[in-house]
Amino acid sequence: MKILKSLVVFILTLISLNIYSQDKGFGIGIIVGEPTGLSFKGWLSSTSAVDAGLAWSFVNQGSLHVHADYLHHIYNVIDISSGKMPLYVGVGGRIKIKNNKSNTDDRIGVRIPFGIDYMFAGAPVDVFLEIVPVLDLTPKTDVSINGGIGFRYFF
Repeated sequence: MKILKSLVVFILTLISLNIYSQDKGFGIGIIVGEPTGLSFKGWLSSTSAVDAGLAWSFVNQGSLHVHADYLHHIYNVIDISSGKMPLYVGVGGRIKIKNNKSNTDDRIGVRIPFGIDYMFAGAPVDVFLEIVPVLDLTPKTDVSINGGIGFRYFF
């Protein structure tokens, strides 16, 4: 019952907040794919943002995946009647910390995300899809692909 009361208070607090457009403020949500976990986004301007993730990678018996990217959004490529749908491209980094059971080393790499983001009109929510080539630099040079679909709520 205590959890239910806390959830109700949390939802009422969210409803009472000023509703921002998704190209302002800070958002938190979930990404599902490779990796799967929490997704964060903070807007720096109407076209640039910092995106981050704290997630679990399922490759090679699993590992903790942490990334941060600088994103540039390109509007007016896709014309829609409601909301906004920018394409985005960016550059960032990632760290994969191995699972003790795996036979792989920790990895540090460079990410180049490409994606599409749908921002709902009148609601502080976005939905995104991205594909991310990754160049690992340590412990050896290697190329891989990350990708996922997710959503975020903006405060």
